[in-house]
Amino acid sequence: MPKTTKKNQEVESVKLSSIMEKIVSLAKRRGFIFQSSEIYGGINSIYDFGPLGVELKNNIKRQWWQSMVQLRDNVVGLDSGILMHPKIWEASGHLAGFTDPLVDCKSCKKRFRADHLLEAKGLKPKFQPLEFSREGIRCPECDGELTDIRDFNLMFKTFMGPLEDSAAQIYLRPETAQGIYVNFLNVLSSVRQKLPFGIAQIGKAFRNEITPGNFIFRMREFEQMEMQFFVNPKEADKWFGYWQAERLKWYLSLGVKKSALHTREHEPAELAHYAKKALDLEYEFPFGQKELEGIHNRGDWDLSRHQKFSGQDLSYFDAAAKEKFIPYIIETSGGVDRAALMFLANAYTEVEPRSGDDDSKHEKEVVLKLDARLAPIKIAILPLSKKLEKDAYKVYEDLRVAWQCQYDDTGSIGKRYRRQDEIGTPYCLTFDFDSLNDKKVTVRDRDTMKQERIAIAELKDYLCTNLKL
Repeated sequence: MPKTTKKNQEVESVKLSSIMEKIVSLAKRRGFIFQSSEIYGGINSIYDFGPLGVELKNNIKRQWWQSMVQLRDNVVGLDSGILMHPKIWEASGHLAGFTDPLVDCKSCKKRFRADHLLEAKGLKPKFQPLEFSREGIRCPECDGELTDIRDFNLMFKTFMGPLEDSAAQIYLRPETAQGIYVNFLNVLSSVRQKLPFGIAQIGKAFRNEITPGNFIFRMREFEQMEMQFFVNPKEADKWFGYWQAERLKWYLSLGVKKSALHTREHEPAELAHYAKKALDLEYEFPFGQKELEGIHNRGDWDLSRHQKFSGQDLSYFDAAAKEKFIPYIIETSGGVDRAALMFLANAYTEVEPRSGDDDSKHEKEVVLKLDARLAPIKIAILPLSKKLEKDAYKVYEDLRVAWQCQYDDTGSIGKRYRRQDEIGTPYCLTFDFDSLNDKKVTVRDRDTMKQERIAIAELKDYLCTNLKL
């Protein structure tokens, strides 16, 4: 193998940066993702999902929910409140321990996470405060001297009621999991579940990140897909392995490249205070291999703490085994926004001109090879002439009852193909003058470019089969 040199690494870094820039540009230009409050100069690390972005997110959530809840007998859903009793965050440890280690530059006054600075130097992120000053790390912006480390709590504070005092202070939830734990008894009694069983939830969470970045990878307002699986402590290892395999299988089933997915088990020194075991599913993003989803054995920490602080008995009695215990929890925790970025990066493909129209003007064409189940638009209906609008629009109206469709009659057929390829539309249906007589349309496959003449009356069956829905 060729030797990796610093120059090669720099070239590769520029290449990856270029790919990320193209994805960000595409996301804005085609209506996937916008900077929030952009007309006012934007607000850092908050993004809005546009017409195509919201469809992509909804499709991701739909596939996750189907896999985690709909197709399982032992997992049910929940939608808990964003605002919860402040004592919950005391019990969970967030008030005392949900912090980032920060340092400030004494010269330029910029603020950095100490663990990120260590990671950039190839050093382990877990450290004692006194050790940091001995590493000789200086400000990455101006090479100035850095201050000692101090802890910064990541929870957003707000107030409930008319008075802004400590008695009225509450928090925006930094995770959805606690809403599941405090509803454990409610779910257990209302749906008559027995262990092992899980509770799944999709919802917004908020973290006052000091160094967010990499587009929508790390934000202050984000959406989580979490499932908490309650088990007998004796079976915790078995279920940890099961959910690790299931979550990996889900990403692969939606077209994620196997070579780009990795698993990394946490070392004992980096485990969170509540975790007995933790594993990250990581993806090779254009900006590096980063965490996509976490699988954790949280032990009985959460229910034990809420039992202590609430005074409610959160133990479980196993009638068959005649034993009583606090369930262990196996957690799967992923981000919707992070998954959306991953699927965009995974699907982004540049190909030689292939549309057969004005190709000489385009050095490369972009094809977003999203799995059909995730694609924002499933089918584009393209009349060859505006004279065919009346009949072509009938096809569009018939199909959009079942699928998200787009009607496009502007520009040459080649340009319209390119527009649909760029947003990941799996199938384009061309309605031409022959369609008036033979009652057929030409169906073009995004990836293979194969074209088939399909009877309009058979379109729904054809699309049901090929869209994998």
